[in-house]
Amino acid sequence: MSPATREYDIVLVGATGFTGGLTAEYLARHAPAGLRWALAGRNQQKLAAVRDRIGVDVPLLTADVTDPASLADLAASTRVVITTVGPYLEHGEPLVAACAEAGTDYVDLTGEPEFVDRVYLRHHATAERTGARIVHACGFDSVPHDLGAMYCVQQLAATGPVRVRGVVRSGATASGGTIHSALGQFARARQMRSAMQERRRAEPRPEGRRSRAVAGKPHRDPVLGYWLVPLPTIDPFVVARSGAALPAYGPDFSYSHYAGTKTLRYAVGGAAGAVALFGAAQLPPLRKLLLSRVRQGEGPDEQRRAKSWFRVDFVGEGDGRTVHTRVSGGDPGYDETAKMLAESALCLALDDNPPTAGQVTTAQAMGDNLLARLQAAGIRFEVVE
Repeated sequence: MSPATREYDIVLVGATGFTGGLTAEYLARHAPAGLRWALAGRNQQKLAAVRDRIGVDVPLLTADVTDPASLADLAASTRVVITTVGPYLEHGEPLVAACAEAGTDYVDLTGEPEFVDRVYLRHHATAERTGARIVHACGFDSVPHDLGAMYCVQQLAATGPVRVRGVVRSGATASGGTIHSALGQFARARQMRSAMQERRRAEPRPEGRRSRAVAGKPHRDPVLGYWLVPLPTIDPFVVARSGAALPAYGPDFSYSHYAGTKTLRYAVGGAAGAVALFGAAQLPPLRKLLLSRVRQGEGPDEQRRAKSWFRVDFVGEGDGRTVHTRVSGGDPGYDETAKMLAESALCLALDDNPPTAGQVTTAQAMGDNLLARLQAAGIRFEVVE
């Protein structure tokens, strides 16, 4: 069935989880009149409770990641699928496969590099053939960084080589799902590296240009005044893929990604904590103990989320000029992530986006359209003088 004639515009999978529930609430409040959307999952009783809570009479569909037929039916019924069901390396691929085969656009919240690389290797070609846009990392990983780097490049408007660094600061609590995913990735460092290398061998490079994620070193930033510690997340790889796909990033683009702190003491403490977490993930009994103490599907209450915030500063350098831009907003792990995810799906379903297919980034698939949506929804993109 052609996407234009399908029964639904958007189907949300995972609404019974914490972030999925917030995404359902956001759609209930902000979806335009006439949007045809539905909730999907295994437990119809729990889905009905979500529907009652959000106060919108949307259809409830059955979908189970262990039942390929149910996923095929789901993908064939809608133009866009949103999924918040993670860890994605464990649960995500069957739904991606169904969407790629059906020509259905797909968005998720993953920050798992191995999952993204394996999906590229196994399903990118199918999605290119069917016209499906597979867009990962549509939450705090990696929308502020991907669109923020794009915005910085636009403001710099250089014609020669461009270097951009992104510096993240936040006052928020990491979600249980994020911690589970991080520990899972740390425990699979060898497999993650293998998937990355296999993708590099298979993925075409842009002709006459290059775009790279550059691992930086701890240092004090002369423009921002913060101590910087490299952040080993998926974000720099997403930004570099946008740079490779979009000629506007120039002939030689590089991006480095950091956490920023005001004092050296906090920078050293943060780096030591990351090393300790990585080490704990290598020991199965200790990893199991840590995971047992952090529950997935739960998060802070509304009052606590209202006090949370994030800020990502970007410094772009090129043609002898330097520009400082910023992306900022509220609670990154929950409220703003649900907003980014929902607006990404709405953008794919409703906006006149660039013609793309296959596994693509937010900047590549939606670019200025998504940036405008997020600005209208209260996330700030600005030039800092």
